[in-house]
Amino acid sequence: MKNTLAHRLCTLATVAIAACLQPAAAAGYPDKPVRLIVPYAAGGSTDSTARLVAKELGQRLGQVFVVDNRAGAGGLIGQEAVAKAPADGYTLLFSAAGPLTVSPHAYSKVPYDPLNAFRPVKLIAQAPLVLVANPKTGIGSVQDLVAAARKSPGSITYASFGVGSAGHLAGELFKSLAQVDLVHVPYKGSAPGLVDVIGGQVNVMFDVVVSALPHIQKGTLKPLAITLRERSPLLPGVPTMDEAGVRGFEAGTWFGLLGPRGLPDDIVDRLSAALNDMLATPEFQKELQGQGAQVAGGTPGTFDTFFRAEYAKWGKLAQLAGIRAD
Repeated sequence: MKNTLAHRLCTLATVAIAACLQPAAAAGYPDKPVRLIVPYAAGGSTDSTARLVAKELGQRLGQVFVVDNRAGAGGLIGQEAVAKAPADGYTLLFSAAGPLTVSPHAYSKVPYDPLNAFRPVKLIAQAPLVLVANPKTGIGSVQDLVAAARKSPGSITYASFGVGSAGHLAGELFKSLAQVDLVHVPYKGSAPGLVDVIGGQVNVMFDVVVSALPHIQKGTLKPLAITLRERSPLLPGVPTMDEAGVRGFEAGTWFGLLGPRGLPDDIVDRLSAALNDMLATPEFQKELQGQGAQVAGGTPGTFDTFFRAEYAKWGKLAQLAGIRAD
């Protein structure tokens, strides 16, 4: 009897101590500023979306969310900082598809476990690319491009905004599904690539919609297709790649919020609820549409499943295309 009572008291004490050692519950979270690490330099689409999300989270959770830009090594530097941070909810990651699903395959050494270092919280948005051509090439549709590439293999060039970028991967996916041979010409950013497509040095390019849109409106670029399964509200007359005949094609970029592995359920739930509220507002949706993106959403679990599927998909393509960044 005494042994049983002693055992129960010991068990209760152990549970109480363990509870005290757990990270702070969501009831008091956040009670100090939260860092939102972005693995890109300031000024790009990921950074601008992160700042919008930080502002909205701050308003809903009553605390400052500070964007901390940590660029370098294809996003691995910023992501490493989050992977190795305490799982207390005060260091979070706002990243895009490339650093999360492509860079780990492109670099020979990754300083964290790419699949298991993070806890996905929310898929915020997805943004398509648009395939554009120089009108003087005579390529007026996806089928024109396929026909030209098959007639003269290796003669058609496509620009991207960098090795391993969303534009590069979209080009490689197009080559694989359409069974054509295109030559990749990487640039350090979208602008110089577009300049050379407009100038006729390169034939086509997969680019972010908002970057290409002014040139499309001027008539200096011809839009051929959108790379997601739905048309873009900014270019409603442009077909999707699937509609244009390349079945199963889906590429682009996406943005999501993640925390370090081990982020407590109650903090994940609190962040997820605040983000759901944000995503449902017409004002936020309008802001995203202005950037050529579409609201995503879902649960932390659906984001985790999506992330793992994307990691496998783009990893296989990166290996097939021999994409290396070091």
